[in-house]
Amino acid sequence: MIGLVDCQRVDEELYDDYETAKAREKRLAKEARAHETQAKNIALGKKVKETTASKGMKGRGEASFYRVTCKDNGRGMPHDDIPNMFGRVLSGTKYGLKQTRGKFGLGAKMALIWSKMSTGLPIDISSSMKGQNYISFCRLDIDIHRNIPHLHLHEKKSNDDKWHGAEILVVIEGNWTTYRSKILHYMRQMAVITPYAQFHFRFISEASDKNVTIKFARRTDVMPPVPLETKYHPSSVDLLLIKRLIAETSKQNLLQFLQHEFVNIGKSHAERLIGEMGPDFSPKMSVKSLTDQQIVRIHQLFRQAKFDDPTGDCLSPAGEYNLRLGIIKELHPDMVATYSGSAQVFEGHPFIVEAGVSVGGKDVKHGLNIFRFANRIPLLFEQGADVVTRTALKRINWGSYKINQTQDKIGVFVSIVSTKIPFKGTGKEYIGDDINEIATAVKSAVQQCCIQLKSKIVKKMQAREQQERKRNLSKYIPDASGAVYEVLREMAQLHSLKKKRYEEEDSEILKKVSAHLITKETLRERLSEHVEQVDYEMALEYATQSGVSEEPREDVYAQTLEAKNKFMDLHSPLFVFRLAC
Repeated sequence: MIGLVDCQRVDEELYDDYETAKAREKRLAKEARAHETQAKNIALGKKVKETTASKGMKGRGEASFYRVTCKDNGRGMPHDDIPNMFGRVLSGTKYGLKQTRGKFGLGAKMALIWSKMSTGLPIDISSSMKGQNYISFCRLDIDIHRNIPHLHLHEKKSNDDKWHGAEILVVIEGNWTTYRSKILHYMRQMAVITPYAQFHFRFISEASDKNVTIKFARRTDVMPPVPLETKYHPSSVDLLLIKRLIAETSKQNLLQFLQHEFVNIGKSHAERLIGEMGPDFSPKMSVKSLTDQQIVRIHQLFRQAKFDDPTGDCLSPAGEYNLRLGIIKELHPDMVATYSGSAQVFEGHPFIVEAGVSVGGKDVKHGLNIFRFANRIPLLFEQGADVVTRTALKRINWGSYKINQTQDKIGVFVSIVSTKIPFKGTGKEYIGDDINEIATAVKSAVQQCCIQLKSKIVKKMQAREQQERKRNLSKYIPDASGAVYEVLREMAQLHSLKKKRYEEEDSEILKKVSAHLITKETLRERLSEHVEQVDYEMALEYATQSGVSEEPREDVYAQTLEAKNKFMDLHSPLFVFRLAC
């Protein structure tokens, strides 16, 4: 595709993987020693690993290239906006404050730039919006120096299948072998936090035995609400943002500007703030006439004054129901607990922490397995410095919740959503441990999950102890019934010889023993019934104390309804009850 071909080497010594005669002699001697050691081990009957053929050195010029295709059935993109969306860096319009997925808003552009650097090939974009009878196709790359899209092809194609969504195709240099585990781990975490989406991942290799196909199934259609755009909180703005808001506002005077461009500032509050700013300020003064010094004064007062905290209504967390469903779907744990905290605030930005803790499961290592999410996007790297990791390792006393930190398979899931995620580092791969409000909220959410799990674990331990007690009692039934029967038989013999008299009730029992109406088997059956009765009574007492109904529970399977029906959802942390209207 780019004209890269294998050429015959003329001067071998020029190449990075050239092996000198001395180096070759040294390598062969090392291989001979290894074969000799292996032969001795085989002769002694020791287990030996199979020797693999020595690989030649891979030169820096030998690269692996991959065609990466990403396709969805989302809302698609407008035809005329595609060139700027992909071919112009920092072309976004994020002027309002809103919870957004991702980190930079540069994902597809970074892929395009890497393609340009490694292969020089353009990127192919296909997109169609719902109801459109055409598919927009665009082939472009980016003019890095001028920061403008370079269009190779931009056309409309027929959309006979009524498809809507987007498809992006890019050819890049990469290393699948090294980063395979990270890619699959990322996909699995995405499946946990978005159980309402289906992911289908395929890796197609030159060798068919190395192909990989994984499908992460969708388990619900309950989606989080769309995040709402909100105004800035006065305590969260800086000088540059205040200047930008002044430049873009349509309000004429300072009073209107404070009222309408910021959250939690009413008319009376705005008038008090203007009065506090000093004699140089008045409610009717033009906001466009503010000097730099006056803007600094506004910023200073915003930082010092007291304002009501912003609400979390603009946020869109995954939801406790979806988080629990995702954990169960992907990890299949023995038990799981989830918790969703209320909205809290740091530096004028609202945030919500959701947490889940699981015990046991499939493909889970022993010890702590930490899954971190920021605005519903997995965080893979720099885990050690993250607030979630440090909280789980240092601030949670797992033993007090009957959980063994080293031997149990523990999954810790924490999702933080906010209008501003306080990432640390240039890669935005972890959330710092230095923000007390977030650290406290994370610890509290994980502890709430652990409290739920402790209750379940204690109940499980009590049930296990009860089963063990019943097993021990049942084990001694044959010996106990045999011993009791022998005693009764001797007493019956003495009674029949009239050597000893007994009460009338006891005498009746002894007569039944003599008449073989009471035998060892009879006693064994009665003892077994008694053990069952005691076990039932203890279980009933335990169930009554813990609030569990005596009646057995049955699984209920409801058939799915047709999409044409209108639904009303009643949400609970553990389930969604759907009524057809």
